Amino acid sequence: MLSPYRVLDLTDDRGQLAGAMLAWLGAEVIAVEPPEGSPSRRRAPFAGGVADPERSLQHWSLNRGKRSVVLDLAGSADDRAELRRLAAGADALIECGAPGAMAALGLGYDDLAPLNPALVYCSVSPFGQDGPKRSWKATDLTVWASAGPMSLCGDADRAPLQTGVPQAFLHAAAEAATGVLAALIERSTSGLGQHVDVSAQQCAAQATQSGILAAPNGATVIQRGAGRIKVGPLEIQLLWPCLDGHVSITYLFGTAIGPATARLMHWLHEEGICDEATRDKDWVAYGELLFTGVEPLSEFERAKALVGDFCATRTKAELLQGAMDRRLLIAPVLMIDDVVHSPQFEARSYWVETDGVRYPGPFARLSGTPLVPPAAPARLGEHTAAVRAEPRRTPSAPAAAAAPPARRPLEGLKVLDLMWVMAGPSTMRVLTDLGATVVRVESGTKVETARTLQPFVNDENALETSSLFANMNAGKYGITLDLSNPASRDVMFDLVRWADVVGESFSPKAMRAWGLGYEALREVNPSIIMLSSCLFGQSGPYSSFAGYGTMAAAMSGFFGITGWPDRAPCGPFGAYTDYISPRFSTATLLAALDHRSRTGEGQYIDFAQAEAAMHALAPALLDYTVNDHVWARAGNDDRQHHPHGVYASAGDDRWVALACTDDGERAALTGLVGGSDDATIERWTRARSADDATAALQAVGVPAHAVQNSGEAAVDPQLEHRRHFRRLPHPSIGEITVEGPRFALSRTPASVTTPGPTMGQHTELVLKEILGYDEDRFVDLLVSGVLE
Repeated sequence: MLSPYRVLDLTDDRGQLAGAMLAWLGAEVIAVEPPEGSPSRRRAPFAGGVADPERSLQHWSLNRGKRSVVLDLAGSADDRAELRRLAAGADALIECGAPGAMAALGLGYDDLAPLNPALVYCSVSPFGQDGPKRSWKATDLTVWASAGPMSLCGDADRAPLQTGVPQAFLHAAAEAATGVLAALIERSTSGLGQHVDVSAQQCAAQATQSGILAAPNGATVIQRGAGRIKVGPLEIQLLWPCLDGHVSITYLFGTAIGPATARLMHWLHEEGICDEATRDKDWVAYGELLFTGVEPLSEFERAKALVGDFCATRTKAELLQGAMDRRLLIAPVLMIDDVVHSPQFEARSYWVETDGVRYPGPFARLSGTPLVPPAAPARLGEHTAAVRAEPRRTPSAPAAAAAPPARRPLEGLKVLDLMWVMAGPSTMRVLTDLGATVVRVESGTKVETARTLQPFVNDENALETSSLFANMNAGKYGITLDLSNPASRDVMFDLVRWADVVGESFSPKAMRAWGLGYEALREVNPSIIMLSSCLFGQSGPYSSFAGYGTMAAAMSGFFGITGWPDRAPCGPFGAYTDYISPRFSTATLLAALDHRSRTGEGQYIDFAQAEAAMHALAPALLDYTVNDHVWARAGNDDRQHHPHGVYASAGDDRWVALACTDDGERAALTGLVGGSDDATIERWTRARSADDATAALQAVGVPAHAVQNSGEAAVDPQLEHRRHFRRLPHPSIGEITVEGPRFALSRTPASVTTPGPTMGQHTELVLKEILGYDEDRFVDLLVSGVLE
């Protein structure tokens, strides 16, 4: 899809996923490495356990399909000149140096843009290119602490936790791929490149499941609970022990989840675990019964205990089969070896073998332009001579417009959004921020699950008060339409004729059952691009397994490797694959749009959230496929950096994340606190506030950051400077805060102006002004019940 483009990748493991994704999507990617090689080459684990820059599994996981060129940018004027020559012919450049570092070498955006006005220049950094923390030293651990996800992960009686494989810069790098593609799409009109500024802190905040918005919206700040979550007085249990491990059960209520809970209780009754009265509780309205006191909390605890007793008598496989047979929200917690041998991934031929190494496979399946597995990672400098010998290249860009319009990159794009909850809607939210007109379809009779999820504005659980819904759907038009009503087909086909893109996240076959499969849509709009997003894709034995990102996270390996070695797995907070996978679907969709702009060809995208998300676990997966080693839970330990942990500070549940990456930082730490062992560090941090400790550590050059929950993030001066929190008017509740875009474009910035729509807020507007229906037709549809 991206074959016209050349990308220069100057990043290390903090940004290499961006280039890897673009290589998968067809771009030519040249990795520019220093003479000693990228730092990722020295990152454990190694193939065969041998520390060798050509055997790092971390490096392998992020650098397939790239050419390797060695340039000594810091020490050689000739090599800096060579980079300028390459940049003059490149379409994009991605770097992750400290803000200002490239400019100090004469290689910043302002230096290279005059040589190549069409260049898209992307900078990935911990906190962004500007703001009070722009120069702070950081590691993945400290960025994760700053952004909110760490405060939500782990046991309440211990330090907050990282995820088993570091995630913060993977979020940022994947977001960078989207930023680059958005800028390239805009360039196709203006002929001009621009600077893409990606903040890892802002990107990682997506992994709070909008929990970062609790304090700004007057809601109770969510607390970590290791497989549990507090909702008011309720303790919702998410992980349950079983005979051979653990399972994730979404044991909740309401119109979306309550029916599955009822089916689970029927199974318990059949097995003699519960009586008829327990089986027949109103599991749809049960939350309301608990909150109003009609049902005592003790009854809920008794029901949970019965579920626990039941799970304790079953294996993970038995519970999964029951979930498949009975349409239950139960998923086994798989370890890395289980994931590699999963029948689902085998059935979809997911794994790709390259030079005898089994790698994670394509993160999306495209009908028109299938992703071709990239070549094995290049050896250091393998392509230096060949690239230096190439003739001068011209960027693949039109002539720059004399006065390019100040338009967001996707203005004019029309999107029909049939997504729900988080993974799909967050993809469409990015398109909205970038200027697309997005029409979101809901059912007026079956409440969208996202509307039932916290944090709620002022803790008032109502249809229009979910911060998550308002955040995931900001900027969209909202209509209600009953897709199960055959009379809705004509309206849907009119919307498809209007649209460039259709996105849906129903269980497989649902769209076909309504007569709305890709073939039917293509008949009315031959150039349509359709994105189907679900947990495991449109084929395979688990394809009908419908549910939430908690379940995909459990079954793709995230839960099993996150936690303390002496305790049960706790998993990253919430529906984790819903946070990382949308970055892959968004990039794929933008690449498909770019391809269509050049060829006129639409296509179908089969997107499995679990398959995409597993690219964020690649080092652990490779450690098993290459070394037969199964990663275990390791708390906050790191395989290379030490000390590397989270330490208690003064105050209630206040913590500091700290990581030393070299001897110089360890010496600085020792000089400040008197040693580098955990006990000495925590004795020092306990004597001061988290912010004071962080400031002192940063002052001597030690990467550190206070672990921030929603309340602390809401007053973080860096997030304030970057306008991460956007206070917007809301038609039902006055005002609501949502998150802003997670990267900044220098010339055509993304924006957000409205929160997610109220139920059916724009139905009349869309049907009359966008589709052109007259009053009589609108009234007929209203009377028929289609608009419900």
